[in-house]
Amino acid sequence: MGTKHQSLRIGEVAMLAGVNVQTLRYYERRGLLREPVRRPSGYREYAPDDVRVIRFIKSAQGLGFSLKEVQELLRLREGKRAKCAEVKAAASAKIADIEAKVRSLRAMKRALEVLVASCAGGDALQCPILDALDRRPQKGLEP
Repeated sequence: MGTKHQSLRIGEVAMLAGVNVQTLRYYERRGLLREPVRRPSGYREYAPDDVRVIRFIKSAQGLGFSLKEVQELLRLREGKRAKCAEVKAAASAKIADIEAKVRSLRAMKRALEVLVASCAGGDALQCPILDALDRRPQKGLEP
């Protein structure tokens, strides 16, 4: 087995991973992706495995994990002794977060439905929806 691996330029990695170059650089700055080796020309040199890491990040984000949470998942993934129970706990916590967001979105929808039902529409100069928004206290801002 040879020691030389195929290297990829940043544009190639971005294309293969389905992200843009700025996303790759951002992941590097956040510590999600290892800092690539630089060629004498200054070009970044990536390993094919970096594409897999980026796809992992995007998949986790697609399931609602924040970049901070993704970083923890990557740590668990890279650790040769990662326990499935830790990953399951993280996924279960994410499910609870999603359920809370769904409840919040349903409450927002119901509130908007009430506001829309209170409005006759048409050419009225006074809009009950705008009036209600003007009077509605903001969470965390009420005295």
